[in-house]
Amino acid sequence: MKSSISRREFLRRGALLGSGLMLGTSGTLAGRSSILYISQRFDTIIRNGLVYSGEGTQPFTADIGIRDGRISALGSLGDSADRLIDVHGLAVSPGFIDLHSHTDTNLLTCPQGDSRIFQGITTEAGGNCGDSPFPAGPYENADQFFGALNKSKTGINYCSFTGQGSLRSAVIGNWAAPATDEQIRDMKRLLDRQLSMGSIGLSCGLEYAPGAYASNRELVELLKVVAVHDGLFAIHMRNEDDRVEEAITETVDMAKQAGVRLQISHLKAQNPANWHKGPAMLGIIEQAQRDGLDVAFDRYPYIAFSTGLSSFLPLSERQGSADDVIARLTDPAKATELGKYANSRIERLGGPGNVIISACVLPSNKETCMGKTLEQCASVKGVSLWEFIRNLLVEERLRTDIIAFAMSEDNVKMFLSHPLGMPASDGSVYSPRGPLSATIPHPRSYGTFPRFLGKYCREEKMMDLSQAVRKITSLPASRLGLKNRGLLIPGYAADLVVFDPDTIIDTATFDQPHRFARGIHHVWVNGVHTISEGQHTGVLAGNILQAKG
Repeated sequence: MKSSISRREFLRRGALLGSGLMLGTSGTLAGRSSILYISQRFDTIIRNGLVYSGEGTQPFTADIGIRDGRISALGSLGDSADRLIDVHGLAVSPGFIDLHSHTDTNLLTCPQGDSRIFQGITTEAGGNCGDSPFPAGPYENADQFFGALNKSKTGINYCSFTGQGSLRSAVIGNWAAPATDEQIRDMKRLLDRQLSMGSIGLSCGLEYAPGAYASNRELVELLKVVAVHDGLFAIHMRNEDDRVEEAITETVDMAKQAGVRLQISHLKAQNPANWHKGPAMLGIIEQAQRDGLDVAFDRYPYIAFSTGLSSFLPLSERQGSADDVIARLTDPAKATELGKYANSRIERLGGPGNVIISACVLPSNKETCMGKTLEQCASVKGVSLWEFIRNLLVEERLRTDIIAFAMSEDNVKMFLSHPLGMPASDGSVYSPRGPLSATIPHPRSYGTFPRFLGKYCREEKMMDLSQAVRKITSLPASRLGLKNRGLLIPGYAADLVVFDPDTIIDTATFDQPHRFARGIHHVWVNGVHTISEGQHTGVLAGNILQAKG
């Protein structure tokens, strides 16, 4: 769904939908003298902001009137409002939209969405990389999960993909077995049900069990269901390093066969030996677009990824239950080969000094391992690298996460600046307090969008601020099929961020990730003032956004 409108149309909507505006002879919002105000009362007027509409057009100074949760008018609006907030010298934009998150059930633990709302995110899409909380997991279906979120209330808007791995787990289990025709029909029916309940599309994580066990035939059949609902296909591809070009080609071919819109998740070329492949990767995507495929991609603005420590095991050895995997880890006949595989994977990343333990469950391991590299941990324990990894996986019952430094800064800039690329965090809700403060997560969960605007837009001068705002507002809204969000125009939901273009920046680091960004002054979610002068108001005004298709 294309969200683009001309500036003339933008101004026309401001005049007609605002019910409080009349354009003067100049026909521009940039000059306040050209706007006449017709009597109207607002819940809130945001005064004197430099408005970035989300369309990529140049900003203009205007007041913004909010009424009944929506943007009601823009222009010179007087003072007829229950609340007047002057933001002179600050930028006002649509709320930031994160189309690739793993927040999901963490929103039930921290409904405020601390690490998200404090960086200006007002809407995010969960259920990515093939893993959604339904139909296998805590919830039987999308309705149940959305109902739980509605009951809890949330501080941000949320929508969700259906995870292909979750579908497969519900029908087949965590086994490397080809799907029968009957099982494919069952998965299609189950997927259709989730999409009818408002799920926005299908996500795949083809580097992870059990999604990786699916054939292309199985996947295309599922994608045909997505196409009927005009949903989005978001994919963590089968490979992101040595075979990344082949993986992009495979992904494009499946999307073409099914006639479905494609979003390639966190596009990357891992490991130094593959960094040169960036231009060729973009070339494949560009050709697919020229061929008529509706395709785009996202990328987080960091050179490190995060995943589970068990990803260092071969896919074939990750199938079954945790007990099954642990039995293989403790089997002397298998241990040597598993160790060779794990060591090889780690060496391709640049060695064990490039991999950090970010999350453990057991208190003893949290104290001795979390925040340290694999190299440091093995040295402290006085064991080999593989022995440390194996022991930790067994002790933690596989519940261990890592951060690995494996990408190039040049590729980060190339992907983020590309017309088809947009920032997305690949992160989740965390908080500096409570149970979600107990690990050392990737700083992207706190800093993705301020980092993009501060480091890459302002400091690196990668693009102008208008284009940068478009990449985190209207562009992801269009990809997700969200109605009336992502643009700052009358009639749209009043999801708004007020920030300082001169100071906005991330402060979260790999050593100290639980830090909020600087430069975010105010956030409104559905017209409710949620962040005021950098402080949370305690109000939870988020909505569950369900697709209508």
